[in-house]
Amino acid sequence: MVACTSYCYCLVQVGKLSSLCVVPPSEAKQSIYRPCRQTAGSVANRLSRVRCKCLSTQEAPSRAPTMDENQRWRQRWHRGSPPHAPVAPPPHPTYDLAEVVQFALAEDAGELGDVTTLSTVPEDLQGKATFLAKADGVIAGLAVADLVFSTVDPCLSVQWTGKDGDHVKSGTTFGTVKGSARSILVAERLALNFMQRMSGIATATAAMTDRIQGTSARILETRKTAPGLRLPDKWAVLIGGGTNHRIGLFDMVMIKDNHVTSAGGVVPAIQHAQDFVRRKHKHIPIEVETRTLDEVRQVLQFLETDKHSLVKRLMLDNMTKLDPSAPGGVDVSMLKEAVKLVNGKVDTEASGNVTIDTVRSIAESGVTYISCGALTHSFQALDISLKIAIL
Repeated sequence: MVACTSYCYCLVQVGKLSSLCVVPPSEAKQSIYRPCRQTAGSVANRLSRVRCKCLSTQEAPSRAPTMDENQRWRQRWHRGSPPHAPVAPPPHPTYDLAEVVQFALAEDAGELGDVTTLSTVPEDLQGKATFLAKADGVIAGLAVADLVFSTVDPCLSVQWTGKDGDHVKSGTTFGTVKGSARSILVAERLALNFMQRMSGIATATAAMTDRIQGTSARILETRKTAPGLRLPDKWAVLIGGGTNHRIGLFDMVMIKDNHVTSAGGVVPAIQHAQDFVRRKHKHIPIEVETRTLDEVRQVLQFLETDKHSLVKRLMLDNMTKLDPSAPGGVDVSMLKEAVKLVNGKVDTEASGNVTIDTVRSIAESGVTYISCGALTHSFQALDISLKIAIL
């Protein structure tokens, strides 16, 4: 619970109950769930009314929303993908997108809410806003926008004429949101922020996957995502036609140079990692980063002595050299030699010097995967606008 010194917004949590509320200090200090009164049953009114009167326990709804209900957005894909969001979000044991949206709304609201909307837009005004792509690209994040709008105001009606993964041209309209003009304006920027970011990542991913068509390689992102936005960033990669690398530190052992140095060598690092995974009885794959052909040979020699090794992938790091005179502007001779040495014993992953210009030559080396951090840290957001008309 957040301590309050004046009327302000609090994310009140008691056990598994949670709500974003405007409460006075006396209410905030009580260990009791008191949802705020909602003029139209919407979070928009919580975000636009500072002196929100809390209901008494007797007046409160018979059943408060639960964290499980906040996860309903994910359950939609268990029943079949929504038509406008055919790609399911990647799995994550602790990530709660509904909570991320709540915090983002609270961040936007501050202590006073949307003072511009409050002061200029009549409370009962109704509107209809249209989503417009202002650049060519791949749209993504429609289901996240759904969550933003429903969190702000469950009475808002969102209709999509496009879907995640669609290639759109500048000037294309692909959806509308209808209802309280105040609610639409409160939700507008956060919905667009998610959509523009995810669409930019999906567009960059689609460009790379298109470039390697006809090869067996697959495009991966990395953990170089925005803090707090790991799931939307990686979801956007899937929408763009890519494949997810590990989601976090928990679902794959990745032995990199600092781990090798700390463990006293690549073989001791592998041994320690395998002992740990087996001791924990976890089905966690191991990937080992190699930077030289000698390190590749060391790992392969170890695999010969341990037929039940948990090592499933070798990262071939920076085994490409930028060379304007080479096909695709990159020398992949060392990478090809490493792939030849591995000879299909485990999967291979090329990393380093991966760009839209070099990715085709890298894919033709025979690697299984190509990872590119730029997909989530150096993309260009897709320009999308939301224009409202009064009904």
